[in-house]
Amino acid sequence: MCTWIVERTPMSGSGKGPNGWFEVNQANVYFDHPYHAPMDHSLIIDFVETPDEVGNRVAVELSEDSARRLVASILAALESGEAGHAVQVEAAASA
Repeated sequence: MCTWIVERTPMSGSGKGPNGWFEVNQANVYFDHPYHAPMDHSLIIDFVETPDEVGNRVAVELSEDSARRLVASILAALESGEAGHAVQVEAAASA
């Protein structure tokens, strides 16, 4: 049974669709039956430009394991990227 429980969050970024780049203003995230992926349930993320209109959209359907690995990778990239940029700023300030 589909629950249609969707977590929505505002976003600030860009996505690339069939017509090129567009603003991403919201992500819709839910765990339910996928439309295309060959699995019973998946984590589905829709990155959308205009939340209340059909239009620019990038969608992904991920297995549970893939979604958890993606979350861990995002957190690791943010942590190492922030640390690397802090070192660059400190080096520039010392120069």
